[in-house]
Amino acid sequence: MEEYLSFRVSWLIRLALLAVILIGLSGPNAFAVEEGGDGIETLCSVDLSTFLPLPYSNLSNAVCKPIWNSYLLRYSQTKDHVVTIVLSTIYTTGWIGMGFSRDGMMLNSSAMVGWINKVGRPRIKQYYLEGFTPSKIKPDKGELPLTDIPPFAVLHGASIYLAFQMKFANSLAKQPILLAFGSRYPEHFHLSLHDDKTTLWFDFSAGKSANSAAVVNNFNHVKQTHGTLGLLGWGLILPCGAIVARHLRHRDPLWYYLHVGIQFVGFLLGLAAVVVGVSLYKTLHANVPAHRGIGITVLVLSILQILAFFLRPSKDSKIRRYWNWYHSWFGRIALFFGAVNIVLGIHIGGAGSEWKIGYGFILGTILLTSIVLEALLILGKSGKKIPPSTFQMNTL
Repeated sequence: MEEYLSFRVSWLIRLALLAVILIGLSGPNAFAVEEGGDGIETLCSVDLSTFLPLPYSNLSNAVCKPIWNSYLLRYSQTKDHVVTIVLSTIYTTGWIGMGFSRDGMMLNSSAMVGWINKVGRPRIKQYYLEGFTPSKIKPDKGELPLTDIPPFAVLHGASIYLAFQMKFANSLAKQPILLAFGSRYPEHFHLSLHDDKTTLWFDFSAGKSANSAAVVNNFNHVKQTHGTLGLLGWGLILPCGAIVARHLRHRDPLWYYLHVGIQFVGFLLGLAAVVVGVSLYKTLHANVPAHRGIGITVLVLSILQILAFFLRPSKDSKIRRYWNWYHSWFGRIALFFGAVNIVLGIHIGGAGSEWKIGYGFILGTILLTSIVLEALLILGKSGKKIPPSTFQMNTL
């Protein structure tokens, strides 16, 4: 077995993540309400009794607060822990929603969503946010402790009003709430992807709200770190190491040391992606068995490749050909499933178009490079001429 040559690899790779903010021209964030001044006082003084039924039209000691864009929250809380909420915002099309979360995250939260359908009828339903895709947003399900008072939705002037009532076991204090909207109408009660969203920590005991930027930014940072490490490790560096081993054999032993060094760096990045992914899984309790299962499979294959380095037989060994088969095919399988898992992770994580374009460019470049090098390798082999034999045969 050839001795391992350790050397220091200096690198600096950073992905520029462009934040794409979709601004719906017909959505609620086309208008903003600033706290203070005559505007908020005018909105909070609207007589709800003219268009809302009891008990929503008579909120005793109600608190009225602007919370996000044009969203205005009215609520009251009784000594019996009954919380009555009236949420309003500027409305033209689509849906608006308010969710309640345990930890500030969307996953496994419950939300009240309302809209005015195409024929002008108001709709309001509870949804359970089981996942990040529209198919995982389940209508008529959720964990909100709604009372027997039916929720109510109505369009009054240019604003839509969602009203609902809940009864909790204890007084509702500081609570993470989710706010979102989509500009497309729900189809068969299935919501379209939101155009914008935010998370707020709202203190129902004091009527104060604070944007949970630290929570949201930390979650986004962890998710982006997980994706970046996986993309760099399994999507870029490990494929490059495989290309070096395949097409740089004529530069022996340089190709070997380059291959070992590059693959070791790629393995460390992939391992770091798994560690961050485990932390993310424990935080979200996400139900993503395919992504998680493929990630574990790729990690196991990568570990086997590392073990193959230490178990590498000599060139003269009888089992060397079997080791070569094992090493090359396990490597190809790991790279294939690594690419599949990156695509799956981008889809599950709801990554923006910059991630899709970025990885598409990396994957396309690697595939094109491999095809060109493979074609040159085949042409080089076919162009080699068999040297004439120097053996002379005596003729009679």
